[in-house]
Amino acid sequence: MPNVFASLALVLWPAVCVLIFVRLPPARALIAGILIGYLFLPPAPAGFDFPLIPTLDKDSISALAALIGCLAVCRGRIGFWPESRLARVLMALFVLSPVLTVLTNTDTINFGRVWLPGMRIHDLLGLVAQQVLVLVPFVLARSLLKDADDLRDLLAGFVLAGLVYSLPMLLEVRLSPQLNIWVYGFFQHSFDQMIRFGGYRPIVFLYHGLWVAFFMVTAVLATVGLARAATGRRAMALWAAAIYLLLVLVLCKSAAAILYAMALAPVIALFGQRLQLNVALVLAVLAVSYPLMKGVGLVPEKTLLSLAERVDEDRADSLKFRFANENALLDRARERPMFGWGSWGRNQIYDPETGRQISVTDGEWIIAIGVFGWIGFLAEFGLLALPVLLLWRQGMAGAPPACAGALALMLAVNLVDMLPNATLTPLTWLVAGAILGHTERAGRIARRAIWQGRAQPEPLRTIL
Repeated sequence: MPNVFASLALVLWPAVCVLIFVRLPPARALIAGILIGYLFLPPAPAGFDFPLIPTLDKDSISALAALIGCLAVCRGRIGFWPESRLARVLMALFVLSPVLTVLTNTDTINFGRVWLPGMRIHDLLGLVAQQVLVLVPFVLARSLLKDADDLRDLLAGFVLAGLVYSLPMLLEVRLSPQLNIWVYGFFQHSFDQMIRFGGYRPIVFLYHGLWVAFFMVTAVLATVGLARAATGRRAMALWAAAIYLLLVLVLCKSAAAILYAMALAPVIALFGQRLQLNVALVLAVLAVSYPLMKGVGLVPEKTLLSLAERVDEDRADSLKFRFANENALLDRARERPMFGWGSWGRNQIYDPETGRQISVTDGEWIIAIGVFGWIGFLAEFGLLALPVLLLWRQGMAGAPPACAGALALMLAVNLVDMLPNATLTPLTWLVAGAILGHTERAGRIARRAIWQGRAQPEPLRTIL
């Protein structure tokens, strides 16, 4: 169980975050507040479970703390609704779809000795509040992280956070994952899953070693993006940092994360912004369309399993287990396809005699479809993929800023990683909001230039 210091850290974080906003410019304060909260506050089960509201854990408290800091320092600069009509529709669906989920799941479900309650009005209030809290980093980033300097600051934040976090990561690689026990008094996951290839993989203060590995992927891509745009000694230092962070990523012993970095870091380092945006768009479209392809049998599962067997038998068994669970959970989701099964574990599969849960939901996509249905999935993944699409469209029409491609790839590969894992974090929403805010600002500048050009009077002509 979490110790007193874990609760104290969560309670005091809003005050610390307000102090950060007082000391730093709003954009940098937002980046620092979300990054530090995500990386260093105690993970679940540490939190506060009050009635009628969602559990206040590290993610929701970090979001609330950032919101309080923004309202205290720059209240007039925060706008909730984006300019894009499609983004507004997706946001509304994301927040309000739980209403229909609750209204269509008032029945009680039983599996043997286990009874799952029907959903009630207080569940509706809690789910809507949860969706609003999830969107806070997205809304704040869209309002505060807009120009090219803000995008560079965001990448720099990931670089600095990666370098700092690498130190406790290396400590856990050497001594075993112990920091969360030493600091907060509990271990947040199964210790057996932190042992891989004859050694340990770090977890620090996150939910799983896979989360740590994926964060290091984003740090590597951010470092390469800044190094590509830098010159002189600064570029040399950044390239050295990228190599160091890549080595730390290898020590995380996550095959998928290493593959992401090895595939995308060269794209950022060697190719132009337009090709980077093309790759990001392809990845985002793949992530959004994966459930549909899965449903109609277009995912080549046998081929992927065969390739995995050539690499490692254990990884092939893990992939086979994931596919089996995805297929079973997708079949259950088809029973209530539009708005899902709701919370309380109603989306899971249970043994009909014992009532024991026999399904495992790993990927964020199957969680979204199972809980909120296809409407909830399209709202969530569509809202995250839309900034990549808008940035790609602007990039094809003009010259995007130097850091745009790296950020788009960071967001797109996060969408892809949400297929096997539930790595949807406040950092995901932070990057998505920053990209959307930048595209809106660039669009306003372009429209203003067009109108100013039209407003120029025709030159006077004289006849001699």
